[in-house]
Amino acid sequence: MMALSEIMSTGLRKLGLACIIATLAAASAHAGDETTLLAPTGKLRVGVYPGSPTSLVTDPATHQTHGLSHDLGEAFAKRLGVPVAYVTFQRIADVIAAIKNAEVDFTITNATPARANDVSFSPILVAVELGYLVPPNSTIMSADEIDQPGIRIGVTKGGTSERTLGAKFPNAKIVPAESVTSAVAMFGLGEIDLYATNKPTLFEMSDALPGARILNGSWGLEHMAVAIPKGREQALPSVADFVKDVQSNGLLTRAQQEAGLRGAVKADQ
Repeated sequence: MMALSEIMSTGLRKLGLACIIATLAAASAHAGDETTLLAPTGKLRVGVYPGSPTSLVTDPATHQTHGLSHDLGEAFAKRLGVPVAYVTFQRIADVIAAIKNAEVDFTITNATPARANDVSFSPILVAVELGYLVPPNSTIMSADEIDQPGIRIGVTKGGTSERTLGAKFPNAKIVPAESVTSAVAMFGLGEIDLYATNKPTLFEMSDALPGARILNGSWGLEHMAVAIPKGREQALPSVADFVKDVQSNGLLTRAQQEAGLRGAVKADQ
C-alpha cells in the first residue's frame, strides 16, 4: 500500500496538472473568443486607401504595396491566426464609415475625438506632423502668407484638415479633394494653391510633383492609432499589447521604412 505522504504527493501532482490544463484551456478559449470578436468573418478585413504611407502606397520600382495599415494589418492578422483581406477605399473618411458599420475590422488613422464617436482606438502608435505642400513656382514661402482672399487650400474630403482649416484660415477658400491622387491632378489643373494634410502624405505627393515644396514648420500633429469597430472593447487590451509590441520589436520602424514614411515623431502616450 502507498504511504499517506505518497498518496498526498500524487494527488497534489495530479491537481497541479489539472490546474495547468484548465489554465491553458481557458487561455486558448479566451484567445479564440478575441479572434472571433476582432475578426468575426474568419479573416481580418483591413481598410486602406491609396496615396498615404500611413495607409497604402505602391513602390514604383518593385510594385510592392506597403503602408502602416497594410503592413501592420497583416501582422495583426497573423497574430490572430487568420488571413488578411484588404478593403480599398478612396479616402480615410470612407474607411472610418466602413469600420463604423462593422464592414472593416482594422485600420490605422488619426485618433481624433470626432472619430472616437464612431470607432474604438488603441493607445497612440505614432505621431506625424501636419503641414502644407505648395506646387513648383509657388510664391507662397510660409504659412503666414496663406490666409488671404484668393488662396485655395486643398484638403482631403471628410478628413481632419477639412474640419479644422476653415476656422484657421477664414479668408482663404477650402477646396475638398476626392482623394490624394485627385489632389495631385488638381495642382496640375491649377485648381488649388496648396494642399494641407499630414507630412507623410505630403512627401508622397511631392515625389509626384518635381519642384513642389513642403513649407517649414507644422500646424500640429496627427496621433495615429489602431481603429476597430465599436462593441469590441473587450479585445482592446490585446490591441494595446500589439501596439506596444510593434513599437518595441522593430516592426513599426520597419513598416515606416518600407512605406517611405517621413514626418513621423515618437508617439506621446
